[in-house]
Amino acid sequence: YDRLVAITAVHSLIYSDDPEATRAFFRDVLKWPYLEHPESAPGWLIFKTGPSELGVHPTSYTWEGEDYSHQRHHSISLMCDDIEATVAQLEAKGARFTGPVEDMGFGLGVNVEVPGAGEMLLYEPRHPTAYDL
Repeated sequence: YDRLVAITAVHSLIYSDDPEATRAFFRDVLKWPYLEHPESAPGWLIFKTGPSELGVHPTSYTWEGEDYSHQRHHSISLMCDDIEATVAQLEAKGARFTGPVEDMGFGLGVNVEVPGAGEMLLYEPRHPTAYDL
């Protein structure tokens, strides 16, 4: 396929009520590599998030006879290969989850609490993945 050569990555943003706690979660719990931007305020971390993919969902649709409607918004989810092992590992590092792992149809998922930034979906996909193309 033809790909625009100038696009090199996707940069995601999280707006947090407690950016230090949110950054500490990604740094200390998820152990994501990061760099500190030397021209920004101290502690302004930019994280390497690894492979990514982007899906585009409709704001209104019908699925299995039921109508759905959503506001326009953007969402960040974390993907893993083994949801039970990942949850156990993250809980051991202090991560908190909002409930048990559930079958969400597209995969097995659970929301993880990100300090200062609300919940983020962690899921083991059942759909084809594009991040390793």
